Amino acid sequence: MRKALPAAVALAAGLTLPGAAHAAPGVTLLSDTLLDRSGIYFVSYDGLVNNNAFQQDAILTHAGYQYAAWYTASRNAVIARRSLADSTRWETATLPHTLSANDSHNVISLGISPQDGTLHVAMDTHNTRLYYAKSVDGLASRPAAHQWGSAVFGAVQRTLGGAELGDMTYPQFVVTPEGVLQFSYRTGGSGNGVNELAEYSGGSWRKLGAWSSATGNYTGPNGVVSTTRNMYLHGLTYDHRGRLHAAFTWREGNTGVLCSSGGLANHDTGYVYSDDRGRTWRNGEGAVVGTTGGTGVGIGSPGLVADPLDPNHGLMNQEGQAVDSTGTPHAVISYVPGRFTQCVTSYARQRAQYARAFHLVRGSDGRWTKREVPVAPGHTQRTKIVFDRADNAYLIMPRGRIVSASKASGWTDWALVFDNPAMNAFGEVNVDTSRLPAEGVISVQYQQISSGTTPSPVRVADLRLG
Repeated sequence: MRKALPAAVALAAGLTLPGAAHAAPGVTLLSDTLLDRSGIYFVSYDGLVNNNAFQQDAILTHAGYQYAAWYTASRNAVIARRSLADSTRWETATLPHTLSANDSHNVISLGISPQDGTLHVAMDTHNTRLYYAKSVDGLASRPAAHQWGSAVFGAVQRTLGGAELGDMTYPQFVVTPEGVLQFSYRTGGSGNGVNELAEYSGGSWRKLGAWSSATGNYTGPNGVVSTTRNMYLHGLTYDHRGRLHAAFTWREGNTGVLCSSGGLANHDTGYVYSDDRGRTWRNGEGAVVGTTGGTGVGIGSPGLVADPLDPNHGLMNQEGQAVDSTGTPHAVISYVPGRFTQCVTSYARQRAQYARAFHLVRGSDGRWTKREVPVAPGHTQRTKIVFDRADNAYLIMPRGRIVSASKASGWTDWALVFDNPAMNAFGEVNVDTSRLPAEGVISVQYQQISSGTTPSPVRVADLRLG
């Protein structure tokens, strides 16, 4: 008879505990492979440049091959690939570019165009012009036909393939169900910026324009008025029908709306969607509230708020969202609940101590339900949400801890199902969900904890869900 594992060991192994009282689906660790023994390491804005949850994507899969990106200890930008049939062997390509600033915003994001099989790389920008490279045609659609190396990528450019987008932050790629590659980015700065879109077709990019607005008045609980802000996206996610979902939070430009200068001027969780590839934006009731290249979605647009929250609770921006198989949008947010304090005075310290994660789901009637997750993040950083093929939900928390809930329970039976301290993961992790439909597997890219600027290993863990 198999001997029962101690709880701590079972969680570290990613196993569901025998006789567990909860019905939450389990997670199984399949493998853990090394990308780089010495990735660049420095802490900026509480994060690492190789692992930020807003990257979308630093690791992704297409046509049986997986791709990952990071900066080495020598600051070089590296793109690696592996055949999932030979999952332990990574091939690396070093791009002719080195990280320009010690800033965790300056991440590497990858995108693939299914139309021509090109792999796109956007990187190293925080309110600056981006660095961009594109592969030869067919690299991602016919990977075995191409020898891997820097030669498969063109020169690193300062425009998006000739499209001048100006200074930007948060470059992200997203693909429509029809296979059209799009590019999301923010122009302007924190507290005074707008979200914009570009689109790739026929081998070239074109700018579609801004779709959010930075202007309008917001009055804080203390009566102070802020006149500028930016919309921080929890993600851009297409469902199988072609609807583009965007949950978000606002950050005010005037920090005077806060009860304390040590807080974070984020407030409210909002939601909009688009049924025409991001050209027209609608609120939860279906009313048009913005157009790309025209009037942007703004603080005064009606019907945006999915969950109201004042700016005094350390609400995290750019956390996580996902869509289940029915097209229902879900979001995960985190903040310091009022039972701990109504006035966050030290954002980093109090979030690490008191922040809790919350699951939001939109009902068929358009109303949102919010439930607190009974496992605290225990960290300042972000959590991601993914769904398996049975629509069970998984929260990928800082340090790679995973909390799950079953669809059968209505996503109420949240329980910790994976916790492996031996990973020694720093904080936020990057998650590849594109393996889920075919394999029921996710890959988690993480970097191990170091100190100062001492480089540390960058690794990928493969986990079976359910």
